[in-house]
Amino acid sequence: MKHLEREEIGTKRVEKPKWIRVKLPTGKKYTELRNLVDKYDLHTICTSGSCPNMGECWSEGTATFMILGNICTRSCGFCGVQTGRPNSVDWNEPDKVARSIKLMQIKHAVITSVDRDDLKDMGSILWAETVNAIRRLNPNTTLETLIPDFQGNKRNLDRIIEVAPEVVSHNIETVRRLTRQVRVQAKYDQSLEVLRYLKEKGIRRTKSGIMLGLGEAREEVMQSLQDLREHHVDVVTIGQYLQPSKKHLPVSRFVSPEEFKEYETFALGLGFRHVESSPLVRSSYKAHKHIN
Repeated sequence: MKHLEREEIGTKRVEKPKWIRVKLPTGKKYTELRNLVDKYDLHTICTSGSCPNMGECWSEGTATFMILGNICTRSCGFCGVQTGRPNSVDWNEPDKVARSIKLMQIKHAVITSVDRDDLKDMGSILWAETVNAIRRLNPNTTLETLIPDFQGNKRNLDRIIEVAPEVVSHNIETVRRLTRQVRVQAKYDQSLEVLRYLKEKGIRRTKSGIMLGLGEAREEVMQSLQDLREHHVDVVTIGQYLQPSKKHLPVSRFVSPEEFKEYETFALGLGFRHVESSPLVRSSYKAHKHIN
C-alpha cells in the first residue's frame, strides 16, 4: 500500500509534513490476520479505508467492521464511502461479522455502518442483531458500536441501548460552524443530543471524535470539546483530516503534533476519561482502552 506524499490544499498541492507519513504495517500478528482477511474475504474498514493504524490495532487484537452495506444515503464532504441508493439489507451479515471476529480472534471489535435513511428503522434492527450475533459466538470479545445519528430517533437509539455495548460512539466530526459544509445532512446539536441520551439511558462509556484541518479555529475546537463534555461524553478522539479524493473537501492546513498535544491537555482538564489526540488518530485508535 503506497501512501501519497502530497495533499490537495485548495487548488495548491503541497508536501505532506513528515509527521503524516505512515509506516507500512509489519509483525507476525498483522501478517497472520492479513492472510485470514484475504483468504476468507473478510470485510474490515481497516483494510478498505487503508487505516494508518491497522498494524498497531491488529497486533493488539482490535479491528473495525462496517455493516449495512457499503453505499451511504448521505454525502458528507470528508468521507470516502460511496453515496447513492443502497442495496437491500443482508440479514446474514450479523453472522458473517461474528464469524469474522471469531476467525481473527479479535478481543475488542468496533462496529460501524453507513447511514441508512432509506430504511424505516434506519438499520437499527440489524445493528442490534449484529451485537447479539457477535456475543453468541464471541462471549469474551468486548464491543464498541460507532453509530449514525438515526436522525435522533429514540426508538432506534433504544435498540442500541438495549443490547448494551461496552462503548457507544457517535462522531460530531467537526466544529459547529462547519457542520453543514462537512456533514451536509447532519445537525451538530442533534449529534450532541444523541450522545446525551445514550449516557442518560445507561450506556457506560460514550465517545465522540473530531477531525482537524478543515478550516476550524482553535477556539472553536475548544468549544466543541466543552460541548461534548457538557453532554457527558467520556472519550474523545482528535485527528488530522486527510482528503480521500479531489472530489472531497480540501485540507485547509496540517495541524502540528504540538497543537494536538495542547488539545489533549485541554480535554483531559475538562474531565474526559480518555483523549486520543495526534495527527494519525482515527475513531477506533486505541479503542480497546476506552472500555475502562
